[in-house]
Amino acid sequence: MGEARMSSLFEGRTPSVIRMAQIQFDERNDGAEALNVAIGNIQLPMYPAMIERMFNMDAPDSPFKDGVVKYSSTSGPQECIDAFKNVIASSGFDVSGVHGHITEGGTQAMELLIVGICGPGGSGKKPLMLIDAAYTNYKTLCQRLDRDTCSVTRLLGDDGKFSLPSIEEMEKVIIENDPGAIVVIPFDNPTGQYYDKASMIELAKLAVKHNLWLVSDEAYRELYYTGDDSGQPCTSIWGVTNEDVPGIEGRRVSVETTSKVWNACGLRIGGLFTDNEVFNRQAIAEHTVSLCCSVIGMHIFGAVAHEDHATLKAWYNKQRNYYQEMLFSFSSGMKKALPGVVVSSPDAALYSVIDVKNLVDENFSALDFVMWCASEGSVDVGGKAMTVLTAPMAGFYSVPKGQPNPGRTQMRVAYVAPPEDMAKIPEVFVRLLNKYLEK
Repeated sequence: MGEARMSSLFEGRTPSVIRMAQIQFDERNDGAEALNVAIGNIQLPMYPAMIERMFNMDAPDSPFKDGVVKYSSTSGPQECIDAFKNVIASSGFDVSGVHGHITEGGTQAMELLIVGICGPGGSGKKPLMLIDAAYTNYKTLCQRLDRDTCSVTRLLGDDGKFSLPSIEEMEKVIIENDPGAIVVIPFDNPTGQYYDKASMIELAKLAVKHNLWLVSDEAYRELYYTGDDSGQPCTSIWGVTNEDVPGIEGRRVSVETTSKVWNACGLRIGGLFTDNEVFNRQAIAEHTVSLCCSVIGMHIFGAVAHEDHATLKAWYNKQRNYYQEMLFSFSSGMKKALPGVVVSSPDAALYSVIDVKNLVDENFSALDFVMWCASEGSVDVGGKAMTVLTAPMAGFYSVPKGQPNPGRTQMRVAYVAPPEDMAKIPEVFVRLLNKYLEK
């Protein structure tokens, strides 16, 4: 009698590069402690109005006051939809023609847009076009859904700046692969790069010229540290209109989430928003198979629908100030602790890429180093065995077999540990690296 077989997808699946270090570390029993900066798991209090709702589930006007937790409509309560629209509007954008619905975190929004835009299913191959290094979940979700990706690659220079591919290079990939959409993350995960409006306009022109959707993942909107005092709104897909690029309206899509700016990773509430009414209607139709998202999570975030823009902007400033101080302190601290290391420029989001390419030989693998730190590596810090968990960057690139992967020597650090712990990481990281290289 033969064994029951799993699918080839399951048989070949390995954990996400942003989770694998934690999974490996959890198997240790040597008492070591980990500074876990492998994943953007924010550990800060949520927005105050959201906290108030969470602690008042039995309030007279709460839908849960009687202990009944019903399904909502698939699209989600209008209040929660309005909360996301209020957030977009507070950054200075017109939402009068924007439609959207609530998803289980930004991840489900990503999944829905992939099945809604990319082949198969009668629309031809139509891969999803990424700008590498790209948030790894886009590639992984495409694998799950049997969709393809194509990509152009950014390179990290010794000055800490990621180079944007030329428009000519992007157009070449578009012509060769016929994608369904271009994905851009203006406040970029994993690189920390910030796309200004001019860059977004160039991408929008490509989308219109080649009849593509332009998808903007705006999980980190308002988290930028470039010192722009022009008074102009931050970058967003919703800031690029037909006045900038005739024909862009009707093909704009944004991925929204409560995870990052709102410090609510575990709430698992996101949104898929678009200015194309038909796309919105069909996205909801596809989503009906999942019934609805967490009604408790949607109720908590719905409080933001009633907040004035001045209060929201004050919150954005608070979040920016918190991360900016850590980003700049960490970058300078890492360069001081490890001369020759490349640290990506802290321009946006809450990540840095560390590249040790100038300090190691061709046999070095950041993936192997990360897993060694998780499985057995440690150094003594004040009498405690400590290690650092990071995310190996190779998994953020889509590189054809036989070609070098720029992520081979790179690791992503997320600014999610308390400031006092983030300050420890450069020294601990360097000591771990030296210990690993001496093996």
